[in-house]
Amino acid sequence: MSRPLNPRESRFVDEYLVDLKQTAAAIRAGYSKATARTTACHLLSRPIVVEAINERMKERAARVRIDQDEVLRDLVAVFRADAASLSEYRRTCCRYCYGEDNRYQRTKGEMERDREAYAKLVREAQKKDLEPLAPFDEKGGTGWDPRRDPSPKCQECFGEGLGNVFLKDTRTLVGGDTRLFDGVEETKEGVKVRVRDRNKVAEMLGRHLGMFNDKLQITKPKARIKDFTGRKKQNDGGDDE
Repeated sequence: MSRPLNPRESRFVDEYLVDLKQTAAAIRAGYSKATARTTACHLLSRPIVVEAINERMKERAARVRIDQDEVLRDLVAVFRADAASLSEYRRTCCRYCYGEDNRYQRTKGEMERDREAYAKLVREAQKKDLEPLAPFDEKGGTGWDPRRDPSPKCQECFGEGLGNVFLKDTRTLVGGDTRLFDGVEETKEGVKVRVRDRNKVAEMLGRHLGMFNDKLQITKPKARIKDFTGRKKQNDGGDDE
């Protein structure tokens, strides 16, 4: 550096490195709010300030052991991650798919609870001297497993089954899939899995690779005009004489 930073410049550098927001940094450093935007631009145009920021960034990167290549590797990992490792939509069997005679099927626990409820109704009917209840209907029996594939022979869902969303156990995530996962939240509709924006990641990678050109070049079309003799001549795009 040609000279050391003065106290206010040094404070600005400290504040700028917090969130990289130049106007807010100028205000926090003690500069006037009314002129903070302009002041920040002037500060960032001074080589000694920019040099100080770059040096501090290098020092910080060394402390946390992170560099541009590591950031790029993280973006690539997110871009290549498999969203199906977090959740998936599957069509599974309905209650009738595997029931005996294609009738409603229960789990073993459901069957036990329904039998207990039926026995209670029988006892109440006997106490009140009511007509005997019809025999307990086991319907399609037990063994329903909501994870099974639909039965193509089912006459209730016709082999289409039911659509269900399954959330994966995030403890089993490996590789880039862990970087795609950004937590979960409980909403009124249920549990929602948050993921990092892969479209944004793809855009960042594309810009890094120079795939996008944001410059729009407009070429003025050539036109046929008449000179003072009435003959047509080719206009080269310049101003008329």
